[in-house]
This record gives sequence, C-alpha cells and structure tokens, in this order.
Amino acid sequence: MQRRVALSAVSLIVLAAAVSAHAADAPAPAADDSEVSKVIVTAAPYGVSADALTASVAVVDRTQLDLAPPKGLGDALAGLPGVRSTAFGAGASRPVVRGLAGPRVQVLTNGVGQIDASALSPDHQVATDPGEAERIEVLRGPAALAYGGSAIGGVVNIIDDRIASRQPTDGLSGRLLASKGTGDDSYALSGAVHATVGPFVLSLDALKRNSKDYRIPVYPESKRQLALEGETAEGGGGKLENTAVDLETFGAGLSYIGQKGFVGMAIKRTDTRYGVPGHSHEHEEESHDDHDHDHDHDHEGEHEEEGPVTIGLKQTRVDLRGEYDLDGGAFSKIRFSGGYADYTHTEFEGDAVGTKFTSDGYEGRLELVQAERGGWKGAVGVQALRRNFDAVGDEAYVPKTKITEFGAFTQQRLELDGGYGVEGGLRVDTRELDSLKGKADFTNLSGSIGAFWRPTTGSFVGLALSRTSRAPTESELFAEGPHVATRGFEIGDVNLKEEVATSLEATFHYSNDRLSGDLHLFAARYDGFIDLRPTGAQDDGLDVYQYTQTDADFRGLEAELTYRVWSAGQRSVSLQGGADYVRGSSDLGPPARIPPYAVSLKALYEGPMWSGNVEVRRTGGQDRVAQLELPTDGYTTLNASLAWKPTGDARLRLFLDGRNLTNEEVREHVSFLKDIAPSPGRQVRAGIALRF
Repeated sequence: MQRRVALSAVSLIVLAAAVSAHAADAPAPAADDSEVSKVIVTAAPYGVSADALTASVAVVDRTQLDLAPPKGLGDALAGLPGVRSTAFGAGASRPVVRGLAGPRVQVLTNGVGQIDASALSPDHQVATDPGEAERIEVLRGPAALAYGGSAIGGVVNIIDDRIASRQPTDGLSGRLLASKGTGDDSYALSGAVHATVGPFVLSLDALKRNSKDYRIPVYPESKRQLALEGETAEGGGGKLENTAVDLETFGAGLSYIGQKGFVGMAIKRTDTRYGVPGHSHEHEEESHDDHDHDHDHDHEGEHEEEGPVTIGLKQTRVDLRGEYDLDGGAFSKIRFSGGYADYTHTEFEGDAVGTKFTSDGYEGRLELVQAERGGWKGAVGVQALRRNFDAVGDEAYVPKTKITEFGAFTQQRLELDGGYGVEGGLRVDTRELDSLKGKADFTNLSGSIGAFWRPTTGSFVGLALSRTSRAPTESELFAEGPHVATRGFEIGDVNLKEEVATSLEATFHYSNDRLSGDLHLFAARYDGFIDLRPTGAQDDGLDVYQYTQTDADFRGLEAELTYRVWSAGQRSVSLQGGADYVRGSSDLGPPARIPPYAVSLKALYEGPMWSGNVEVRRTGGQDRVAQLELPTDGYTTLNASLAWKPTGDARLRLFLDGRNLTNEEVREHVSFLKDIAPSPGRQVRAGIALRF
C-alpha cells in the first residue's frame, strides 16, 4: 500500500515540475504594494497572505500571547470566532473548531504533529504550551489539505523560534515575561534568548506556570445536574477542588544559517502535573446510584481514601528542521522538518498510579516549493509517521497499537490578470493500525478546488470545494473499557470505514483605511461520520457508548469586523465585533457538544504610552442536545486589559488584565465537565513583558 502512495508522490512531483516548466516563459506579475504582509505559512508550503485565502484563518502573535492569561492551548484560543475549548479543568484543554474536536483537529508544532495522546481523551493535555509559541495559526475547516485527514475539522499550528531561521538583530535577541494572577493564585515566568556565534544561532528557552485551585461563583454542579440526581446545592461558590496546575518546559536549539538557507536541531522537555476536577465525584455519583443517593458517612470516608485524581505528563521531544534555496530549475527551495517524541501520561489516584498512557515515535515532512512563474506557485511533498501507543492500568480502554502513516500531496495556485485566480490541492495517504485486537489499514484520497476574485483594491471573494477523507483512530476502532473522563464505557468498532467530508466554503475579505472585515460561510456533509452514541446499556455503573457511523451535516458562519472610530497621530479608538455559529445534525440526531452561537464587541484604544480594551462577550444557550446530554444556559462575560509602555517603546510593557469581571457562571457546552466543573470566576492578572 505504501508503495502505491510512493508512486503517487513521484507522479505529483513530476506533474508539478512539468507545470512549473510550462509557465517558465510567462512574465512574472509586478509586486502589489497593497499586499498584506502577514503570510499564513500553515495554509500552503509556499505561504499565502492573510487577505488572499479562500479559508477561515486566525493568527495569534507573540504580542497577544504576552498579554493573554497563561492557560492551556484550547483555553488560550477559545475567544477566536469558531473556536472553543474542551475546558477539562485548568490543566487540559484542546481546541474545538466548528464543533469538531479530538482527532478531527490537527495540532502541530512547526508543521509537525505532537506525537502525544492528547487527541485520545479530553483530560489529556497537549504537550506544547502556548507560552512557548512565537505565533499560533488556526485554520478553521478542512483548508489545510496538505496535513491529511486529521485536519478534517481544522489545523492549529504552534510556531516557535527554537530553531532559528535567521540571524538575530545585533547578534542577540530575546524575551522575558512575568505575571501574577488572582482567582487561582497563579504565576507565570518565561523567557527565551537567541545568540549568534559566527554562522550559528544558539537558542535557549524556559517556561514555568503554576496555579492553585481556581475560584468559581456558584456551586460546582449545575442546577440541571442536581435536579437529575434529586439533590440540592449546599452552599455557593468557592474553590473548585483539584484544579491546580504546575508546568515546566525547557528547550534548546542550535541552527546553522548560511546564504541559501538554514538547518537546525532542538530538544525540549515538558513536565506537568495537574488535577482532574470531577473525576472523584464520578465515583461518588456511582455510589449514589448504588445506594439510592444515601449520603452515609461510611461512603464519605471511603471516597476520601481514594484520593484526588491528578495527571503527570512528561515528554522529551527532538526536532530537526531546515530549508535550502535551489539555484533555478522547476523548484525554488526544499524544506524539511521532523520530530521524535517520547511521551508519558500517568493518572494518579492519590499517590498510587492508576493508568499510564505512553506514545513515542517520529514524524517527518519534506516539501519542494516550485519557482513562481507567471503568477503560478505550488509545492509538492511527502509525509511519514510512525507512532507506538500503549496504555496500562485500570482505565486502559485502548490496547497497545502501532500506527504507521505515509502521504503525498501537492498544492497549486494561479493568479490571473484582472484579479482572478484558481487554486487546488490533492493528497493521498495511507494509515495502518496494528493492535492486540487486530489490524486495520486505510487509503485516503483528499482534494480541493477553489476560485477567487479581487473586484477592488482591498476586497476579496473566494469559493472553495473540498473532499477530505479521515481514517478512524485507535480508540474508534479498538476501544473497550471504562473511560471515566467521558463518563462512559466505550466500545470501538473494527469495521469502521473512512469518514469523508464534502465541504463548501465562501469567503469575503474587505479592508480600507478605517474598516476591515471577514465573513466565512460554510457547509459540510459527512459520509460515514464517526460518532460515539449511547446504547442504553450499563457496565459497572457507567453508560455504555458505541462508536458508530452515520451521515451528518454541519453548517455555520464566522464573522469579524473592525472599525476605526477616531485617530489622531499615534492615538486611535476602534470598535471590533465578532460572531460565530455552527449547527450540527445527523441521521441519529444532533451530535453531542455542539457549541452555541457567540457574539462579542470590543472597544480598543491605542496610544504611544497606553493601550487598552474592554470586551463584552455573549455566548448563547444550547438546547439541541444529544441523548443523555443536558442543555446549557447562555452567559455574558466582561473582559478588560490595560498596558503601559513606560519608555514609549512597545518592547517593554506593564499590563493589567481582567477576565470574567462580573463573576458570571460560565459552563462551556463543549466540555464533558460542564455540569460538574464550571469555568473560573473573576480573575485579574498583572505582569511585565520585555523584548530585546
């Protein structure tokens, strides 16, 4: 099977070379001075400017990350249109993109996968922290075809500068960040430095993040959950037990930078310990069922002996990355990246080890970028992955599995006179899973085609059609056992087929001197949508869920609008609005944990010494729920931040940031814990950020 894909890869390379050579004699288009300089490297190997994408994209840069609260990846991105967080306490969060999560959202580091087990379960933390990033790019929907079927819902690419690709200014550069927060008694310290030694650049970085149990404004269980159990709340808000986080990362990199490119290697160590709220309460609920909600003191003593559940995550990761400019010919440069990781996720019950998940392996990627000629640009590439997964312990519901993947892809884009253009891509890949319960192999074919038009300066209209195929994961195929994080007994199906999504997306960009906006309308039809559905049976007090396939439809929108109300010199006042909406349905009813609509309005001030913003965000309720899922009420939150540049230079900033200032009850509908562990109440953080 891999031989067939390898032959396909060779064919794609030959095709791209032929196309590039055919366009060699065409005159190159003049550079457009109005072109937005922000280039989205995740969208295509050759990079496309943000205002020319037929896809929904968001970028969070280092300036924004400095002022953002130190949180996990999902929580850090949750305010972006179309993005929510799995919000599994303060320790674990993955992005939910357009209502899709887990294996449907590909999380990358510099374009290469995490090689962890974070997609397996919502209580598994992503092995890369946002505090390490120089920039995070989020592609919503199946736009990043070059990354395979696991990007069927979207891609989150965490881009760091551990492997330097250019020399730092004056031979030395770096950053420092320190902050202290209330509401969870948190602090965060991070720093990075890049130093030149001849043609080499040495990079060192470190991050420390610590928080205690966070405060909540209400009783932990929702009113609906209490009513379901026939109980009443005892007391109000306070600290949500077992939500503390302690995270450390250390990294180092060395790059050689020459006239035609660079090559470098980096190593990183991540060590985290965090609590899992509600896990112990799950045992308590099962005892309630067994004893008809009898709150006897004997049971309480037994529960205390079990101890809280905490998770220890450790990963050692080695990365190799480089790029080389080619002299003429069909291709302008060759780019490669690869990573090896050894990951362990250990669940502790008190001081005792409950279950241990391990994942080790490597992933490599090679890209050939075509020489741009006559408005035609493109790239071809191959990608390979081998990962070994294992789980041992009471909740080892997925057997030991070896995963092997190989893929080949091409992406092409042609910009014509008159502002018109077309683009397309093709990827073929294989996925083989070899477990103790059997073997499965899949061949996936994905493709896209789109067209765009720039009717006026500053405007862009695009329409893209894509077909993306995703192979089932090890848990969807082979799971069998209790999975307390999802509060169920999960059973896989070895007969599952590929999940295929056919998507249509319309994109509108507009900008002038005072107004800029983006609108994305999308619809996706899933053939063989893999869903986890209750069977009606129970096993050891847990509801039994079976992975099954059905047809499903998702549709929705994302919108952003910014208007500069006033400006005078370096001072300005702007208003910024955002909205998102997604509706999911299937032949078996609504899928679980579909996020409700959200709208936001933010007022921003920018000046030579001061900057700040005030944001009001409204998240709707959700009553279109799956079987055994409870509805969620809507809520409104108030956020504000203020930054001072004492020297008038943005490289030094002192800041104050407040979240949920009205202390609102926030229950994120996409979270498995929404009815037993609400999101934090009021939190205020002060800090200092320095770049040099």
